[in-house]
Amino acid sequence: MKAEHINPFIRALVKSFDTMVGCKVRRGEIHLKGAEGTPYEVSGIIGLSGKAVGTVVLALSREVALKAASAMLMFEAEELDDDVIDAVGELANMVAGAAKAELAEFDMSVSLPNVITGRGHVVRFPSNVTPICIPFECQWGPLAVEVGLAPAPDATPAQAAAASS
Repeated sequence: MKAEHINPFIRALVKSFDTMVGCKVRRGEIHLKGAEGTPYEVSGIIGLSGKAVGTVVLALSREVALKAASAMLMFEAEELDDDVIDAVGELANMVAGAAKAELAEFDMSVSLPNVITGRGHVVRFPSNVTPICIPFECQWGPLAVEVGLAPAPDATPAQAAAASS
């Protein structure tokens, strides 16, 4: 994946956290994601399809999920209940949707969000995708965006080259 395909996800996360939950985030060192599970307890997952296909994961520590949901819902969330799960799904949707808008050349659609909770869970990316992990820190703790995109099977050669490089 090229930097110009990762940067929209970085900008989308920074803006979504700033505007929706009033929280500044600091980006860490970008790296390839291995097969290991996420170190965080909550993952909002969005599928992408179009001229590129893949997955976006918003991975949050329990504390970040609770505090972000509290800010969005305007009450103090104390457990990972349905309201918190819905808020995490909506945050994942905002990040994926804003990034998708910047990646218009891939004419992508976003799926409905799914949210997984629990320590040590693993989100599998398509086998032809090498996902990138973009870690962040905020006042509430750690979080990350994991992105994996690959050319769609019917993409033109130029689109395939853009998505896979």
